[in-house]
Amino acid sequence: MTGPSDRGPLAIALVGGTGKEGHGLAVRWARAGHRIVLGSRDRARARHRADELSAAHGLRIAGDEQVEAVRGADVVVIAVPYRAHAEVLTALRGQVGGRVVIDVTVPLRPPRVREVFIPPAGSAALEARELLGARARVAAALHHISADHLADPGRDIDSDALVCADDADARAVALRLVSELGLRALDAGPLANAIALEALTPVLLHLNHRYRITAGVRITGLAAPAA
Repeated sequence: MTGPSDRGPLAIALVGGTGKEGHGLAVRWARAGHRIVLGSRDRARARHRADELSAAHGLRIAGDEQVEAVRGADVVVIAVPYRAHAEVLTALRGQVGGRVVIDVTVPLRPPRVREVFIPPAGSAALEARELLGARARVAAALHHISADHLADPGRDIDSDALVCADDADARAVALRLVSELGLRALDAGPLANAIALEALTPVLLHLNHRYRITAGVRITGLAAPAA
């Protein structure tokens, strides 16, 4: 099982990895040396997209049905739309066990995606912990990073990435993986703070729409990466 001292390659299951955000994460982490499996409810779709990414970038990325993808993983990344969040996590509960789970989901309610919505548990990440059970080690991260920017592996992304977790292993693994995307990864405290991180995303979407930009988050006062 993964831990903060593990600096070797990790097996990462990207659940929802056939979406735009999953594409960028898969390519960047595969380039960093990790073993990537895209997980989808549709095995054929996952394998087709994995083959496309592998051919386009000269990498080895696999694809499988989401339960099978998680079964062989060290780290599980949840990158699904909020509307599918509870259903997907419920289906994966029996497979996650004590694995590190990094939830990047933002609770958006289309078409009002530029308006903050606070789910009953406070955040999608806190809901994930409830749905997956006490053994799951959940971190929340990457809410403020553009999927379009992630999908361009040669692009430098002008944003910090904030990570929240209660579990020390989950925090350390998430900080490591986020930094390997080329971002400055910052420890933003306990998982409860994911409420603020998730709620900020609709504000950034509003700024993007209002000013025709791609907004990010930058924490001032830190001279060097703190992960």
